[in-house]
Amino acid sequence: MKRNFSKILFSLLAFVLIFSIFGFTVAANGGKKSKTQFSEIPLAEILGDIELSSDRPTSVIVELEEESIVEAKHKGTSQTKANLKSERGKVIKALEKAVKNADVNREYDYVFSGFSVELPGNEIVKLAAIPGVKAVYPNVHYTAEVISAEVISEEAFSPEMMNSAPFIGSNEAWEAGFTGEGVTVAVIDTGVDYTHPDLAHAFDDYKGYDFVDDDNDPQEGAGQYHGTHVSGTVAANGAIKGVAPDATLLGYRVLGPDGGTTEDVVAGIELAVQDGADVMNLSLGNSLNNPDWATSIALDWAMAEGVVAVTSNGNSGPDNWTVGSPGTSRDAISVGATQLPYEVYSVETTTTGDVSYESDKVMGYADVKDLTALDGNEYEFVNAGLGNPDDFKDIDVEGKIALISRGAIPFVDKAANAKAAGAVGAIIFNSEPEEFDFVIPGMEVPTIKMSGVDGQKILSELEKGNNTVSFDLEYVTTNPEVMADFSSRGPVTLTWMIKPDVSAPGVNIVSTFPGNGYAALQGTSMSAPHVAGASALLLEKNPNWGTEDVKAALMNTAVDVIDPATGKAYAHNSQGAGSIRIVDALNTTTLVAPGSHSFGKFVKNTGKQVEKQSFEIKNLSSERKSYSFDVEFAGNPDGIKVSTSNNLKVNPGKSQQVNFNVQVDTSKLEPGYYEATISVSDGTQKIDVPSILFVGEPDYPRLTGAFLEKVEEGSYYVGSYLPGGAEVVQYNLFELNGEKIGEPIDTLGTFSNAPAPYHEFLWDGKVGGEELEDGEYVLGVYVEQAGVTEYKAYLVTKN
Repeated sequence: MKRNFSKILFSLLAFVLIFSIFGFTVAANGGKKSKTQFSEIPLAEILGDIELSSDRPTSVIVELEEESIVEAKHKGTSQTKANLKSERGKVIKALEKAVKNADVNREYDYVFSGFSVELPGNEIVKLAAIPGVKAVYPNVHYTAEVISAEVISEEAFSPEMMNSAPFIGSNEAWEAGFTGEGVTVAVIDTGVDYTHPDLAHAFDDYKGYDFVDDDNDPQEGAGQYHGTHVSGTVAANGAIKGVAPDATLLGYRVLGPDGGTTEDVVAGIELAVQDGADVMNLSLGNSLNNPDWATSIALDWAMAEGVVAVTSNGNSGPDNWTVGSPGTSRDAISVGATQLPYEVYSVETTTTGDVSYESDKVMGYADVKDLTALDGNEYEFVNAGLGNPDDFKDIDVEGKIALISRGAIPFVDKAANAKAAGAVGAIIFNSEPEEFDFVIPGMEVPTIKMSGVDGQKILSELEKGNNTVSFDLEYVTTNPEVMADFSSRGPVTLTWMIKPDVSAPGVNIVSTFPGNGYAALQGTSMSAPHVAGASALLLEKNPNWGTEDVKAALMNTAVDVIDPATGKAYAHNSQGAGSIRIVDALNTTTLVAPGSHSFGKFVKNTGKQVEKQSFEIKNLSSERKSYSFDVEFAGNPDGIKVSTSNNLKVNPGKSQQVNFNVQVDTSKLEPGYYEATISVSDGTQKIDVPSILFVGEPDYPRLTGAFLEKVEEGSYYVGSYLPGGAEVVQYNLFELNGEKIGEPIDTLGTFSNAPAPYHEFLWDGKVGGEELEDGEYVLGVYVEQAGVTEYKAYLVTKN
């Protein structure tokens, strides 16, 4: 367990009890005034979850104030590798003087200015105090984002299984002559099996680089498959075809068997840009919702340098604010996952003696043939507990139905474990009495779901020896394309941007697998390469386009994904601009950029607040066009008015900026999130630009971490991470009795107007004038910001 940042999970009641015991005050211990001494200190930003009280080696990424080569170039200033090396050397020299055990690893200068270094965690504050250091980021762990994987046997495989590329229009694009020829796509991932017969054509002599083993061979490691699968979706050309089958590929192995770290991902981005990639795909991520992260910054500057950067949005949905870096990038194209249209069946489940179950429904399946094969047949069913691998060790489910309880592991893992044990289907029942809503197409065995009440009923029947089950299945309808529940949602903190930018198929995607094989995977990792391949097709047709043109074309021509539960389009923060359609993007005659807008926050308590926004319209046609505009907020709420030009005339091949004002009267609006659609029409083509605004402070997490760290004898740093700053922040210390919160000890400090994203102060380690004993404690942090309060507890160590 991490000692600083492992949050202790307490119930709401526990928090209420804390407040009732220890109110918001600087007095403590029965009203006695504290003699604690504290003072705020300036430091470079230390972002993220870093264990600052430990003396264990900790790897971090250091961003320097000195601008990278690409950043300086695009800001019109002069920068050289030699100067960066010199400035970086000064900081490294100062670091080595201040910290005895500091081991610098990778150094960056092209799209990111800084270096990675390993040093004791409790020395990081010294690093942050060195002149020239802009920010310190944890060298966080990145994973290849896959929800489930199923290898397809040679006997079962057919090329028609690769149906996602045709769905977004790849076949029609090929027929029009666009196959990605002459465009280079970098796959920054787990490496790639470039010997696969469907991929060998895409690689030249120089194939990329392996940052895990530090050599020039990006061949995927033993037991890994993610990068090969992603590469096939981009550019396979054999038994299956990727979206851009004639594109050239470069592989960059930045993720090993256990994932990878920021230092290698940033290094991969830098090298891909310098190697001349036109497009890069990063189907990887973490849970950090922050636009100013090392990977996100590197992607922003890669886009500025002319490389179309595509990244997965993450697999932590369906709640808002779940998008993580690098999907939080301001400029890169972040991609959400959709499920292709699939057939819906109703089911009547009957066990021995014609016992029926009211709540039974089809939860999901990978192949409709596997589902319909169950129809009308009788099977033995077996209790498989929670569906963990160990639950299957001592039971025989071969050719049977696994009965599984919800809990402990994801549904898709339960189904996968059932299949691995030989089951032909599964019944999953809720751990609570009621039903649950999840429908997950792509489950590895046909899966029926039930309420907790029916789950206990079927368990009871099984205990009586009534161990047979049959299913009466009936076709109901074919569901349209829908958003995958697992797909992460925006917005992004601080920028309040809509993410994802677009969506693409990501459930049950068939592509190449190492060793000449094929597999079906699901995750936003599978969605991103569809967009990377589409970008290659657009660049083949339009080699002079900039990255913003490619992004705009994909966003402007995407189609709304409709939620079948409501009959309305999913929220912008679920689908972005919609699901991509390649042919429409290739044929568009107008580009509107940026392809989405955030009007930001409107927090004025009285009166009206006005914000100005603009976007650029580019007329790609050979005729002069006249554009009209319409802005519609969902529900047409009073208090929001948008004014813009009624008509705008743009000459052929020219661009023009459109300015508009947004006026918000917060007195007429409830605090919350409001989404709008800006429609741009030339009389023939209509482009919808998704937009959002927030009334009041957005509902992002106010507090994301805290720490207590010893500087020297009698001196400690105490602090917290505040994404939006805080009007008030208070630090309370409590005893820890076992795993329970004990008595309040003291209020260590109360501050007002703490800035984002990081606050810290110096504490003398004393309570009531007496030195506090070393040991484990609970640091309770209370935050007030924009009318929202949060109180969280963290386990810390004083030593």
